[in-house]
Amino acid sequence: MLLGAPLAAAALLAFPSRPGAHEVPADVVVRVFAKAADGALQLVVRVPLVSMRDVDFPTRGPGYLDLEAARPLLASQAALWLGDYVALYEGSARLPDPVVVGARVSLPSDLSFRDYDLALAHVNGPRLPPTTDLLLEQAMLDVVLRTPVASEASRFSIDPAWAHLGVRTTTVLRYLTPGGAERVYQYDGYPGRVRLDPRWHQAFARFVSLGFTHILNGLDHILFLLCLVVPLRRFWPLVSVVTAFTVAHSITLAASVLGVAPNALWFPPLVETLIAASILYMAFENILAKKLARRWMWAFGFGLVHGFGFSFLLQESLQFAGSHLYASLLAFNVGVELGQLTMLAIMVPGLALIFAKAPRPRVVGIVTSALVAHAAWHWTAERWGRLTAYDFRPPAWDAAFWAAVLRWTMLALIVAATAWAIAGVYRRVGKRLAERRAGR
Repeated sequence: MLLGAPLAAAALLAFPSRPGAHEVPADVVVRVFAKAADGALQLVVRVPLVSMRDVDFPTRGPGYLDLEAARPLLASQAALWLGDYVALYEGSARLPDPVVVGARVSLPSDLSFRDYDLALAHVNGPRLPPTTDLLLEQAMLDVVLRTPVASEASRFSIDPAWAHLGVRTTTVLRYLTPGGAERVYQYDGYPGRVRLDPRWHQAFARFVSLGFTHILNGLDHILFLLCLVVPLRRFWPLVSVVTAFTVAHSITLAASVLGVAPNALWFPPLVETLIAASILYMAFENILAKKLARRWMWAFGFGLVHGFGFSFLLQESLQFAGSHLYASLLAFNVGVELGQLTMLAIMVPGLALIFAKAPRPRVVGIVTSALVAHAAWHWTAERWGRLTAYDFRPPAWDAAFWAAVLRWTMLALIVAATAWAIAGVYRRVGKRLAERRAGR
């Protein structure tokens, strides 16, 4: 009895536990090649074997996979967990469900998935010797899925619902076009229908939707708009402020996508911190009741920061644009503007009604801004903490640094020229409005 606990601990250390047949793996990486050839669309897929959770794969010894006993199970499990969860399309027509035409177990050190031809040859090549000592947790399952197509030159799309394979599932999809080019897509979870070679209008529609939903789901951007609207209950001041904000974020959004923004790890946390600080500032300005004549300048300046924030999502999604970079950039910006207009269409009448019914409208504005400031203060402190965790180092004074300085100088000139043009327009419009009032 005295030796029981030490022996049990030694056994656990010598033979570590492995996930059960129905336990979801924490992190799963799915590697996929897609290519239309020989009258069919083929997917060559590599996944961890433990992500096939409907069966207990036979093992031997301290957890080594019994390759001979497991071989008959591979095709059926691949069909169940991969083939049944992917939909393939040729144009707008859905293709027949893909069939498993090859399945094998591979070592984690195998490097054949660097290339489509190597991966396909590997799946169809010699199997591992039955005496191979391969832990079940380390085994990889390589599969070939195939479905017939009418033309190899068609435009294909894939709807891969493989997020169920793990708690966090990352997919790296490589599509080989008929012209020999390779397009790489990387996404987490379920991306919806991915058009492997989209037309411009398909990319445009996708990115309009992306920009629109980004605004509706972005609480920080919504609260910033709310801070702009609260003190403005006349048409012209609201139009001038929102227009300045829109023009500014459009500039930095485009500049970031075109490679002007720094690629340092600290830049996104810096932008997120400044976005929270911008909300905090605008909320305090509402509370202190400062003059609103120059508020468009603050909206313009903070719009530059928010544009960089918009770009982080866009840059992650541009892989789905195909060859339509500029159309997708324009579409995302259109979606953002539609989202802002939707929020303004809700906020402006709603706030106007509240202020009209309130016995003390000024108090309503202060309380609303104070609640926004409370949330923004917590965001600012939290994001500042993440930002200061980075190790900031001075840049190297090399050619790349001076090229970046030149790009930022050009961006600064564009921003200054745009602000000057907006100020000129506002002065002329303001003068005409004043003349009309005087003529009355």
